[in-house]
Amino acid sequence: MAVLASEVNSVAVAMQGVSKRFVGAPRFPLARKPAVLKLALDDVSLQMPSGRITGILGANGSGKSTLIRILATLLTPDSGTATVFGDDVVRRPADVRRHINRVSVEASFFKEMSPWENMLYAARLYGTGGPGTRDRVERILKRLGLPLDTLDRPLKQLSRGQQQKVAIARSFLTSPSLLLMDEPTTGLDPRSKREVQDLVRSIRAEGAATVLLCTHDLEEAELLCDQVVLMDRGRVLAEGTPHELVQAHAGPDGSLEDVFMRLTGKRIEEEEESAQ
Repeated sequence: MAVLASEVNSVAVAMQGVSKRFVGAPRFPLARKPAVLKLALDDVSLQMPSGRITGILGANGSGKSTLIRILATLLTPDSGTATVFGDDVVRRPADVRRHINRVSVEASFFKEMSPWENMLYAARLYGTGGPGTRDRVERILKRLGLPLDTLDRPLKQLSRGQQQKVAIARSFLTSPSLLLMDEPTTGLDPRSKREVQDLVRSIRAEGAATVLLCTHDLEEAELLCDQVVLMDRGRVLAEGTPHELVQAHAGPDGSLEDVFMRLTGKRIEEEEESAQ
């Protein structure tokens, strides 16, 4: 069940001085050089308000997915603290998991099972299954533009875009207080992308959940997000509403793409290529 902001506080997510390093392979394995430490998050501090859509913007390798995984209790920060609705992700991970659900660019399923079986399993796991579950699933899929005749087919027979829609539907079925969306529209065709974006907008309008949206699509962020956090190489470069950032860094006729160029000296597409 969703946590009301008034029952906790106005802050859904708080991070203070969070850093995370990964040990990578040496660049030349036969040279017997020590492994390389990659700094994925570098002293990140930020707050995300309840009931809003906050966008974490940056290219691949900027630290967006690491940040999401820490909030989802899948990774432990090397230093600093992170809380979700007041619960510490390290000291109270079980409580944090009750608040959240996560949609990633590569959704995990039981591929031999149908979408309905996958979603029923998730609903029972979260304690939200019961009478009326099938009707709820059908309503969510209809809003996402997914034909109902796909509901009972093996998931492996569905397209990549259809599987992503099922992942999004599954996340809504469990009624999270905080929905973590990691590149949810990547790989979708233009129509499916619009349908997912419309659903995200409806969450904000209905006050159904707080949303954290990680994306490298700056146009999508400008369209959907109440607040954005711009990241590059593990650090927060700027944060504020899209309008505030554009006014401060790009002028009245600018865009978030212009803001990114002003702060990094590169277009985000160039950052994407260099991160690969």
